[in-house]
Amino acid sequence: MTDRAKARKVSIHVSEGALHHGVPMSSQILDFLYFRGVSGATVLKGIAGFGADHRIHTGSSVEMSDSLPLTIEFVESAEKVDALMERLQELAGKAVIEVQETTVMRAAPPPEKQSLKPGVEHVKIEGKARMMRIYISEHDKWRDRPLYLALLEAMRANEIAGATVYRGVLGYGAHGRVHRDKPLHLTHDASMMLSAIDSEVKLTKFMPLIDEMVEEGLVVLSDVDIIRYTHRPVETT
Repeated sequence: MTDRAKARKVSIHVSEGALHHGVPMSSQILDFLYFRGVSGATVLKGIAGFGADHRIHTGSSVEMSDSLPLTIEFVESAEKVDALMERLQELAGKAVIEVQETTVMRAAPPPEKQSLKPGVEHVKIEGKARMMRIYISEHDKWRDRPLYLALLEAMRANEIAGATVYRGVLGYGAHGRVHRDKPLHLTHDASMMLSAIDSEVKLTKFMPLIDEMVEEGLVVLSDVDIIRYTHRPVETT
């Protein structure tokens, strides 16, 4: 059986070029979390985004933009998060800090918009769902294949609505060793995160397969509100 525990997931959204006393803010926050005994944290790098100025920043920009979004994520007990929050707010400055109640389960390009066809209506669907995040290492294997790819294919085979794989650019895990994404770095030990959203029933049914495939990692479940836009034929009478 998989152990379950209540916790809080903290996400700190900063700009890649943000500094704190001349040092990259993401590094300062990661160091703070490490030396305060947080069990693991990951820095995820966005490949495109926009902020309050509504300017789109992308990794393909000729000027090598330093305004791409970074997200520092960690999961800890409510008591520890409360103890860390004052200092985190000082380090993060005006950055957005998101805190979510969550359940920890420990396991040993978009399509182009097209004009609507006649007889098709635009529908907005809202409701409750569950978000699953799986944190593993890039070098983890399952049957001699990269684990993150095997999990992604397993999700598709089990008709999970959708999933995305993120590669961490900086982080540390239970072993306390810092992993960095560097040019010409030949080792493949970056943190990987798979994120999927579906109904609680479908994600619960998928958990036994995760137990089988993941030897060392972290699985986090959160309640989310979903808003989905879709097209469907208009019924005629």
